[in-house]
Amino acid sequence: MTDSKKGFSQDERKAVYRVLRERRDVRSGYLPRPLENTTLCRLLDAAHSAPSVGLMQPWRFIVVRDPAQRARVHEVFLHANEAAAVGYTDERGALYAQLKLEGLLEAPQHLCVVCDTASKQGHGLGRRSMPETSTYSVVCAIQNLWLAARAEGIGVGWVSILDPYAIKDLLRIPPGAELVAYLSIGYVEEFAERPDLERAGWEERASLASVLRSEYFDQPYLLEEARQ
Repeated sequence: MTDSKKGFSQDERKAVYRVLRERRDVRSGYLPRPLENTTLCRLLDAAHSAPSVGLMQPWRFIVVRDPAQRARVHEVFLHANEAAAVGYTDERGALYAQLKLEGLLEAPQHLCVVCDTASKQGHGLGRRSMPETSTYSVVCAIQNLWLAARAEGIGVGWVSILDPYAIKDLLRIPPGAELVAYLSIGYVEEFAERPDLERAGWEERASLASVLRSEYFDQPYLLEEARQ
C-alpha cells in the first residue's frame, strides 16, 4: 500500500490511465441486474468528490429505476431522435438510422444530473465573470462517476438526444435548475475496444497534434519535437 503523501505506485498509475483509455459511452449490452445500493453509492461518492468552482458543489442526482418512468423517458428520446434524424440525408442519414444511440429501456437504472445554478453554496466565488463554471463543475462530477463506473465494470451512456424541457417536466426539476446529463447505468456484457461511433464509421478520433496550440490559437504545438 502506498502512502498518499508520496504519490502512487507505477501499477496504480497504469490503472488510472487504463480506465481513462477504456472508458466507453455504452448504449447496448446492458444486463437486467440492477446495481446494488452500496455500489451505486460508491459511484455517487466518486462524483461528489469532484472539484467545483468556489466549492459550490452544484450537482444534484436523480436516480430513476421505475420501469414506467424509464419508459416515459424513452418516449422523450424517440420524439427527439425523430426530429434529429431529419437533419441528415443521403448516406449520412442512412448511417444515422442504423446507430444505436441509447440504452434507456435496457439499463435497469438511469441517473439524471442537474446543476442547481441558484445555490448560494460557495458564495459566488469564481462565478462572477464566468457563471457557466457551475455547469462545468457538474461535468467534472459526471466524468468522475463515469471513470469510477468503468473501474467497477459498469457501463454508462450519456443520452443527449432528449428535449430537456420535457425531461424537466417529467422529473419535476425546478425551472431555475439546468439539466446537464441524462445517463443510463448498468452492468454490461462487455466493453468495446473502440467507441461505437468510431466502429460504425460515423467519425474518427482526431490526433492529439491536430488539437494542440502553442501560446496562441493560430500557432501549432510541435508535438513530435516535444516528445523527443
